[in-house]
Amino acid sequence: MNACPQYGFFRDPIRGPLVAVFALLWGWLAVAPSYREDWLLENLLVVAGVPIFVWLDRRVGFSRLSTLAVVLFLAAHVYGAHYTYSEAPFGFWLKEVGGTVRNPYDRLVHFLFGLLLALPMRETLAHYAKAGRGWTHVSAWIWIAALSTFYELLEWGAMLVVAPDLGIAYLGTQGDIFDAHKDSALAVAGAAVTLTAHFLFGRRT
Repeated sequence: MNACPQYGFFRDPIRGPLVAVFALLWGWLAVAPSYREDWLLENLLVVAGVPIFVWLDRRVGFSRLSTLAVVLFLAAHVYGAHYTYSEAPFGFWLKEVGGTVRNPYDRLVHFLFGLLLALPMRETLAHYAKAGRGWTHVSAWIWIAALSTFYELLEWGAMLVVAPDLGIAYLGTQGDIFDAHKDSALAVAGAAVTLTAHFLFGRRT
């Protein structure tokens, strides 16, 4: 599969500045995180995800909306990585406003995983599969569900192998034995919202 012939990600008047703003945010949040070891582990997602996105973009040609969605998700992730998800200040604010018994920031980010990454996933499938709209929307939903589950397993495995001493600080279960199940369910729900809206109101492609 050849790359998009007119690829110019950083010259795009919208996408280039988006990436620049994220880079500045990442640099700011890299200074004095609450737990440096946890921050390093959490940022493996950024180190792996950004090159994959750029590589795919050269071939798929993601929309500006998809690029914005990816940047917003990564911004939410690196914010949580700075404090750890279970100690994110915005999460404590949500806890106070919503009257929850735990910091819900990790729940929010898992919901955003599905909500924000479903569209670029759907665009990727539409490019490579050349199938109908309905099929690509359903397949994108299945992929988000699979990736969310895989991430939970990867997160657990990374903690055991790389830094078992981090334990709860990295996993952020906050005493909930069904934490991983609920996180995956929220990702699936977020993807369902985006894909349903796009199927009903998006471009007919």
